[in-house]
Amino acid sequence: MVSLSSPNLSPKVEQTLAQSVQVTKAASIELAKLSTQAKNAALESIAIALEQSAELILTANREDVRVAQAEQLAAPLLSRLKLNHAKIAAMVAGVRDVIRLDDPIGVRQIDRELDRGLILQRVTCPIGVIGVIFESRPDAVTQITALAIKSGNGVILKGGSEAVRSCEAIVKVIDQALSDSAVSPHVVQLLTTRSEIQAILAMEKQIDLIIPRGSNQFVRYIQDNTNIPVLGHADGICHLYVEADADLDMAIDLTVDSKTQYPAACNSIETLLVHNSIADAFLPKVVTALRAKGVEVRGCDRSLKICPDLIPASELDWSTEYSDLILSVRIVDGVSDSIDHINTYGSKHTDAIVTKNAEIAEIFLQDVDAANVYHNCSTRFADGFRYGFGAEVGISTQKLQPRGPVGLEGIVTYKYRLVGNGQIVADYTSDGSGKDAKTFTHIDL
Repeated sequence: MVSLSSPNLSPKVEQTLAQSVQVTKAASIELAKLSTQAKNAALESIAIALEQSAELILTANREDVRVAQAEQLAAPLLSRLKLNHAKIAAMVAGVRDVIRLDDPIGVRQIDRELDRGLILQRVTCPIGVIGVIFESRPDAVTQITALAIKSGNGVILKGGSEAVRSCEAIVKVIDQALSDSAVSPHVVQLLTTRSEIQAILAMEKQIDLIIPRGSNQFVRYIQDNTNIPVLGHADGICHLYVEADADLDMAIDLTVDSKTQYPAACNSIETLLVHNSIADAFLPKVVTALRAKGVEVRGCDRSLKICPDLIPASELDWSTEYSDLILSVRIVDGVSDSIDHINTYGSKHTDAIVTKNAEIAEIFLQDVDAANVYHNCSTRFADGFRYGFGAEVGISTQKLQPRGPVGLEGIVTYKYRLVGNGQIVADYTSDGSGKDAKTFTHIDL
């Protein structure tokens, strides 16, 4: 796990790190000029190299897992750390999905004549250099790298010490793949020591955006210790609400999938809300299905009256991200009650309703304050790959854009370009009055 307390770097080491980041910044400037074809060719080289080097990566990962188990790494982090052939295949598929996406750079969002011979354009461009600090999940390296290259950004990667061998193996494969492409290997840089975290958080002139991926404590630490803009979310407290008219078999399937398909994920549900009118029929069935998957179920006072063998839930349970096979259950009195609970305890990540009533579903989708709101489907769909973004650099729960799973659009910005022929502002007045005054035409071209 990435340490939240890091020793100071020596001045010499800090200077060397700053120089290394500057190399990535310079490489990113050149990357931003490359054609779509050149970037896609580099990504295809990475995909091929990952396929051919799967065993090398898995060997490194097995050693990381062995050490993590010996050090008793927390189960959710260990789950994220483990790679297998299926995950390698998913990494490759993610890279190739990014290739198929439209190039987000150089898009004219505005092309407007302000006056004859005075043309304004708003054109998309890369952010610059992105620092991504993450716990476990070495497969994040390929997701982030692919999106960074396609969007013309340099990337500084800092994984947790528990995944260092895996990350080094993956970046080595990427570097070798890029060495024969138009993209410089310097656009991707991996940091491997804990002491470098504080240093890069202070590099506000070299690094343009920080994306933390990890526990809520970890993300909050990053947010509180840098002046660089931070994109991400601290908590993943997600809910599934089962309405009075829900198809109970569907509700059971969605509950089990949302909790157990990958319990360590930030889009796994932590609380199940159940309408009081169906609680007697639904709770015993869903508890049985959850326990069959090894889930520990905690219940509110009303739930305990129906299923007395549940573990009593405390007030703290409603605001806890378990990231494990634990689920809290609360009986509510309707959709308004469920929305109040979610907006009080939720983290604005992903919340879902199960109902046959389209009007009630629309109330839920409209009033729940979350980046992702669903009707009759699993919360586990909150993912950039599943949304067709190719991959994601993270998930943001902030109100300002980007929000939800963040793909290419979240790591692209824009600049205004104005081309004239000697025009000066003094010649223009708001009402066109005055001798030889000019007025704006404001014609979209």
